[in-house]
Parts: sequence; structure tokens; C-alpha cells
Amino acid sequence: VQLQASGGGLVQAGGSLRLSCAASGKFFSINGMGWYRQAPGKERELVANISSGGMTIYADSVKGRFTISRDNGKSRVYLEMKSLKPEDTAVYYCNIRAIVWTAGWVEDDYWGQGTQVTVSS
Repeated sequence: VQLQASGGGLVQAGGSLRLSCAASGKFFSINGMGWYRQAPGKERELVANISSGGMTIYADSVKGRFTISRDNGKSRVYLEMKSLKPEDTAVYYCNIRAIVWTAGWVEDDYWGQGTQVTVSS
């Protein structure tokens, strides 16, 4: 399973960006899909997650500004980011939990390569 993320870039504070992540490869289904971020010198943290049924959770710091969504038919997850702040600057990683066959059906974790989001003040 491979994940390809795109949509990062440089934006001024108050601006918007939309991240996209596409999953490809052999899997039976995708359960949770999410976005994490890691700023320099900090640990990776959960930004948002969406279940296969559409239930969402957000980090308190992004509630009301970020929206996560998914397109199950295209195996894609999106992160719409509005009212961006300099503290949102980080490398953003997409993550999925997929059901795959490895001598039996198992749920496994997969990560994208990361996309840089930089918010200038």
C-alpha cells in the first residue's frame, strides 16, 4: 500500500490550503484515515481523523478551522485548512489503517511521505 500526499506549500497567515492523499496498492478496505503533523523539534501529533463511517475527530488547536473528508471510491482523504496560523507550520503526514492480506486478513498502518505546510506571519 502506498500513500501519495500533495497540496502543501507556503501561505500567509489567514490563508487556506487543501491537502490531498491518495492510497494505492492491494488492500481489501480502508478503515480510519487521518492527518498528522510534525513541527521542528516537536513530536508528531494527530490533526484529524475520519472513520470509515464518516465520524471525525480533530485536535483542539484546529477545530473550527480544518475539515477532514474522504472519498471512499477514490481511496482519498482530504484536509481543508482555513484561517491558517504560523503555528500550523509543519510537515503533514497522511495515515490510513487498511485491511490487507498477509497470511490472513490483518489491519495495518500506512504513512505518506509528508508534505510541508509553511504559514508566514
